Amino acid sequence: MKKGILATKIGMTQIFNDNGVLTPVTVLEAGPCYVTQVKTAENDGYSAVQVGFVDKKDKIITKDAVGRKEVKRIHGVNKPQQGHFAKAGVSGKRYLKEFKFENAEEYALGQEIKADIFAAGDKVDATGTSKGKGFQGAIKRHGLHRGPMGHGSKFHRHAGSNGACSDPSRVFKGKKMPGHMGAEKVTIQNLEVVRVDADKNLILVKGAVPGPKKACVVLKESVKGGK
Repeated sequence: MKKGILATKIGMTQIFNDNGVLTPVTVLEAGPCYVTQVKTAENDGYSAVQVGFVDKKDKIITKDAVGRKEVKRIHGVNKPQQGHFAKAGVSGKRYLKEFKFENAEEYALGQEIKADIFAAGDKVDATGTSKGKGFQGAIKRHGLHRGPMGHGSKFHRHAGSNGACSDPSRVFKGKKMPGHMGAEKVTIQNLEVVRVDADKNLILVKGAVPGPKKACVVLKESVKGGK
C-alpha cells in the first residue's frame, strides 16, 4: 500500500543515537488524518485518496466595523463542504489533499491515518510552501556576484547587463533579475524518517523541511525508492 500523510511543522531540534552521533531533525506533527473521499477509475477516471487534516468549525458569519461600514466576514466550513464531510462521516477539516495512488481502493471512507503509517528508516518526500522573503535583489535571490566596492565604481549589487541592445533587442525569458523570492511550492526528496512517536503523532525527519513553523507539510513515500 502506498502511503501519504499531512503534517504540521513544529520546528527543528537534534537527537543522538546509541553511538552518540548527532542528527539534526525536523519535528512534524503528522495526523491524525481522515479519508474524506476515495476516487476510482470507474467513477472519476483515475485512482486517488482525498485526505483531511486539522478540525475546522462550521460556517460562521461575523460583522466587523471597517471605517464607517459594517462588513460581513465568513469563517469556517461552508454548506457544500459540510455535506462532503458528512458523507465521509468526519468533522470539517482545514486542509484537504489528494494523493494519486494506484491502490486507492484499499483505503476506506472515513479511515484514520496516523503517524505510525511510517516507520524509522523509511524514505519520504516532503512538500511545503517555502518561507516568503519578499522583494529581493539578484545577489540574494540568485547568488550573483557583486561589483567592485571602491576605486570610483558605481556598480555594487546590481544584476549587471540584461543583454545586448541592438541584437536581440530584448531580454530573454528566465533572466536572473530582482523580484519576489520564496513563498513557492518546494519538494525535498529522499528524507530519512529517524523516529516515529505514534502516541504523540510525531515524525522526526532527518534534515530541513520547507516552510515556517506551523506550516502544513505533505509527506509521501519517496519516488526514488530510497536510492
